[in-house]
Amino acid sequence: MGSLDVARAELALAVVYLNKAEARDKICRAIQYGSKFLSNGEPGTAQNVDKSTSLARKVFRLFKFINDLHGLISPNAPGTPLPLILLGKSKNALLSSFLFLDQIVWLGRTGIYKNKERTELIGRISLYCWLGSSVCTTLVEIGEIGRLSASMKKLEKELKNTNKYKNEQYQSKAQKSNERSLALVKAALDIGVAVGLLQLAPKKVTPRVTGAIGFVTSLISCYQLLPSPPKTKTS
Repeated sequence: MGSLDVARAELALAVVYLNKAEARDKICRAIQYGSKFLSNGEPGTAQNVDKSTSLARKVFRLFKFINDLHGLISPNAPGTPLPLILLGKSKNALLSSFLFLDQIVWLGRTGIYKNKERTELIGRISLYCWLGSSVCTTLVEIGEIGRLSASMKKLEKELKNTNKYKNEQYQSKAQKSNERSLALVKAALDIGVAVGLLQLAPKKVTPRVTGAIGFVTSLISCYQLLPSPPKTKTS
């Protein structure tokens, strides 16, 4: 009966996870970039999967630009340095622009918008916006990790004679630092994906390299969206 309860709880977590549109989008993203890695830009089944999955993902992102538009006009946390505020707002503006322009690309790829040349141009502009937002995110995460590190060192001095790992405040800051470190790795790798998609360094960042990096960042995104497991009651 105990194992059945565990299985039921795990299935419940899976249902919660898969009910998120964002989670389904990232799973499709992993399929897309995995296919890109396998195809290496060559025609065939893998490339067809890459293109069809890329088009399907755009449906998940309809009106998603509103999220970052809201973040753009929302107030920042008190005490945030001005450079980090400006970088954060720039990231919101660029990501919102990318998601908005991506909807026009979707209209072009589905044949609703007939101007193919304009669609391709808008597609490149949207990718440059995503590249810019990834750079801003990388810089924000570096700054925030630095702030957390300084805060943790200050707290360590205050907890000199006690076990810092048993302190809830220290544990919370350490967890945030780990989360931001993972976000930093993802943002830095996303820069490589954007460079590959824009073909800014075609000899070094080939479709296979782009696919490999994109697959890794997709797995990171899937992991970041995992729901927290329920706390077990201890007798």
